This record gives sequence, structure tokens and C-alpha cells, in this order.
Amino acid sequence: MLPEIIFNLHRPHERITELMEITGCTYMFRGPWFSDMRVLNTADPANVNYIMNTNFSNFPKGSEFLKIFDILGDGIFNSDSDLWKSQRRSSQALITHQRFYKFLVKTIHDKVTKGIVPVLDHVCKQGIVMDMQDFFQRFTFDATCMLVTGYDPGCLSTEFPKIEFAEAMDAAEEAIFHRHSWPETIWKAQRMLGLGQEHKLKKAWETLDRVVAEYISRKREERDQRLESKNEEEEGVDLLTSFMIEADAMASKSSADKFLRDTILNLMLAGRDTTSSGLSWFFWLLSENPKVWTKIREELKAIIPPNEGSNWRLFRTEEVNKVAYLHAALCESLRLYPPVPFQHKAPLQPDILPSGHRVDPKMKILFSLYSMGRMKSIWGEDCLEFKPERWISERGTVKHQPSYRFMAFNAGPRTCLGKEVAFTQMKVVAADIIHNYQIEVVKGHPVAPSASIILHMKHGLKRLCFLHLFSVAERRLPDTMRSTIWLLGVDIRRKNEGPSPSDKIGTQTIGDKGTAKSGKPLYFKGSTFHRIIPSCMIQGGDFTLGDGRAEESIYGEKFADGNFKLKHTRPIGKGNGCCLGSNCWCGLAVMSSALHFAGEAKKLLRIANVSDKYTICTYPADPDQIY
Repeated sequence: MLPEIIFNLHRPHERITELMEITGCTYMFRGPWFSDMRVLNTADPANVNYIMNTNFSNFPKGSEFLKIFDILGDGIFNSDSDLWKSQRRSSQALITHQRFYKFLVKTIHDKVTKGIVPVLDHVCKQGIVMDMQDFFQRFTFDATCMLVTGYDPGCLSTEFPKIEFAEAMDAAEEAIFHRHSWPETIWKAQRMLGLGQEHKLKKAWETLDRVVAEYISRKREERDQRLESKNEEEEGVDLLTSFMIEADAMASKSSADKFLRDTILNLMLAGRDTTSSGLSWFFWLLSENPKVWTKIREELKAIIPPNEGSNWRLFRTEEVNKVAYLHAALCESLRLYPPVPFQHKAPLQPDILPSGHRVDPKMKILFSLYSMGRMKSIWGEDCLEFKPERWISERGTVKHQPSYRFMAFNAGPRTCLGKEVAFTQMKVVAADIIHNYQIEVVKGHPVAPSASIILHMKHGLKRLCFLHLFSVAERRLPDTMRSTIWLLGVDIRRKNEGPSPSDKIGTQTIGDKGTAKSGKPLYFKGSTFHRIIPSCMIQGGDFTLGDGRAEESIYGEKFADGNFKLKHTRPIGKGNGCCLGSNCWCGLAVMSSALHFAGEAKKLLRIANVSDKYTICTYPADPDQIY
């Protein structure tokens, strides 16, 4: 089977899925004759339930797992039996504590307001093509580091700094995946000779050990300073502080340091990579399914209090926990692209699985979670479709799926302790981005799973044109003033997208009024405004002079300046407007998908001497996203 490994090393998950379809969800894989490598791959829910629940005690991680994941030491991922039970019990007590939950909520809020929003604003302003996968990894790395150690490494910032700890984790994950793919004799030979992935793993290991040791040392110094100042030591909020209390009872400092090192590394791996992977695939699926994006946005609008309108806002954790469709969409994304694409087990005693396959202690058993989400026998004929509706019950609530069918958070006694932490992070981040921004994937960007123990995107997720749905100025207004400003979308349609449902708006957007004197077509594409009517209106579209002072517009050759006697007293759907006072509606019709809009708008407002009266807004380029 060695040629099979080599030939499909660039697409392992897809090839395993193909074999699952052919063999009926379970098959035996044999390595070269000299390796004694036997692996049972399965995506059969009956087998999974038997191994993870019914006969759990006979299927630990095993010594083979410990060899492959040796970099994780004796942490909760590698441990079995009594050691695992002890670690899980203490970790569960800390993670489910109300004090930690409050710290989680505060941490997410801080990273959104001080990390996500400034970076996205920067991207909007500069017109940068950004890798969303890297963006989410930076967010989850910072958030996880704060939750685990109490320190913010500042990875998510407009400078996009390189973080050696994060890069070392990436290298380690790739090397561990290769250990799964090759016979033990081969990767051990590479390790001895310092070749290939094993050489990278050695360097990564050194980096991870050094950085974790620095975190532990710094935390100890803080504790010593508190004791010297005779301040009473409080119960730790971050997990490192809490675990240090447990480490104090150990026989030696070296034992305590190893315990803390292994614990931190395991928690960092769990928190950083799985959540960022889930968010990356989720937003890619949304870009491929814009109707789902729209439906989530409508659901979020429905939970906003009426007195707030539909303005720019960030959502609280208690708010996003109420929305069923967003939760369903996240589950559907995790079904198709589980962050951990496979699980590894080894039987202690010979056994017979429900599928009839015999297993023994010399075999490895792999669950392919990636394949499970693509089996027609489990999810039906439409299993490859992204359909959040499959998770919604007739009552509109989220359907429960047994963990042996949906293993994104593991199953049985080893169910992920951080499940609610992950969902909380993903929901808040997804809601804040979906409600406030519109994004586009770079055309032609290749998307495929990477060969890693975490289901990253091989080429990242390149995204272009982050468009603000609401103005930067508006979100800074106090609540009493914010209610006087209404931001309305304009039905924007590119020239090649056909006519708009509204003939008038269609005239504005597809340019069927012919050309201006300058020869320019009278449509919005490539332009900023028609003109400015001082103290009254800015109109969107093309213009002749390029500074808003021209006479031509799509409404006709001449459009006289002046104040209208009849004024709107409320927003008009598919219209435009910016309220400058009580019962005074002055239009701000923005028709541009250009990233340089904000700067151009400010320039034109200065020319008209009305810059103090207008709020700068941009709107999404997709007409289906208009409110």
C-alpha cells in the first residue's frame, strides 16, 4: 500500500472518503511487509458508538498514539485511564466555572473590539487582500493564549506580526500528520537522521518548549510579587494560574514544570486551531452560499431591540445563543469540514466490531470524521450540500444529532470539554462580521484541505473587498444621537448582472440613459457620485468633471440645485437617506464598490461645504444583501 500513500499524499481525506464509499464505510489498510502496519479505517456510526461508548474501556488512545503525539507529553490528549480521568476532572471544574465563563466573555469582547474591528477597518481602508484563515488563527491564538496563560501576544493587529509560537505549532501539526501516513520505521529513521518533517518537528519542539517556559516563569514571578506585597492570592481566572495551584502540590519543581508545560500545550492546540479552522471553512461556505449569509443576517436583525434599528453593532454572547439558524449553519459547516478530521484508537484486547471486522492490539483504528460527513448512508443523498436546514426542527429549534454521527466535538466520555467555549467564540465572531461587513472571495482562489492533523485550508482563504455596511462615524455616536441617523442601502447591481427589480434603480445602476458629454456611460461602475446639491443632497452615479460639480446626471442633462420643499420623514426602502435633523431627510445615495470610496466622499463633502452634516457610509455590492 506504500504507492497508494505516496500517490494520494496531497489529497488524503478525499481518497479515504472514496474508499469508504466503495467499501461500505470500513476497510483495512496494510503497510509494507516489513512494517507490520495494519490500520482499520471506519466511518460507520455503529463502530464509532461501540468504540467510543459501549466498550470504551477497551479502546484507549494507546502507546502508538503516544509515540506519534509525543510532543504533547502527558497532557489530556495523550493520557489514558486514571491520569486522564484526573486531568479531565480538574479541567472540567475550571472550564465550567462561572468565573471562567465571565473571563471568556470579556476576552472575546476585548479581542473583537481591539482586534477584529480595527483589522477589518484597516483592510477596508487600504484595499488589502487578506487571508481569512490567517486572520482567524490570529484571533483564536490571542484569545486562547489569554484564556490559558492570561497574556495577550498581540498576534491580531494591523501589522500582522509573525508569531514564532504559532508557526511552530503549524510545523508540528504537519509533522504529526506525516507520522500517521508513514510506517513507524520510516519516520523514526527520518528523526534519527534529522530529515524532512522530523527535522521541522525538532525545531518546532524547541520553540514551543522555550515559549511555554517563559509563560510559566513570568506567571511565577507575578505570584511571588503578590506574596511579597502581602496581597491575598485570588483564585486564578486564566487556566495557568489555576493549574499552578495544583502544581504546587507536586514533589519537585521539574515535575510541576512538566505538568504545566504539557497542560498548556494541549490546551493551546485545542483552542487555537480547531476554532480557527471551523471559522475559516464556515465563511468559505457562506461565500459559496449567499442565501445562507442573507438568512443569518435577517435572523440577527430580528434579535436587535427595535429602539436600536439595524445600525452597526456588536452582539453579546447571550444574544447569539438565542439564534438557531446561525448555530445550525455552524454545525453544518463542522459536519462537512470537521477541524479534527480523524480520531485514533487502539484495542487493548481482541474484539469484533458491529461491522463484523476483527481487531487486535497490534492494529490501529482510525475514524475518518471528514468521510463521515460525506456518507450518503449517514446524511442522505444530499450529504455534499451545505444545508443548515437539516439541523432545524419543525419547531424552529436546533436538532440534536448523536455524537457518533456528528463527531466534530468527539464522542462518549472524551467529548470535548471546550465545546461551549468554541461555539461561543464562533457565534460572536460570525455574528459581528456577518451583520457589519460584506466580503468577497478572490476569484479563482483554490480551496482544498491541507495534509495536517487539523483541517486547515491548504492555500488559505484569500478575501477581497471588505465593505462596511455601516459608517465608521455612526458607530461612534452616543445612543441619543444614533437614533437620528438612518443608514439605508441602495440597490447596487453591476452592469453585467442585468436589470434591477426597480426600473428607477435599474436606470441608475445599469446605465440605460446612454453616455455623458464626456463620453462616459451614465452608470455607477467606476464612479463615485453624480453631483452634490449643497445643503440638500449627494447623488450617486457617474459625472463629468469627477468632483461632484457637473450638471449631468442619469435624471437628465440638467439637475438644478436647490432645497426640496417636500421632505421624507422616515426611511424609504431601496432608497437613500441620511437624517440631518428632526423630519429632515437629505439623501446620501452611495453607489460604489470601490474601496477608496470613503476618501473620495470626504473630498466631495468638503467641496460642497457640508462635511459637518453628512455621515460617510458604504453599502454592499450584492443587491441580495440590501436591507
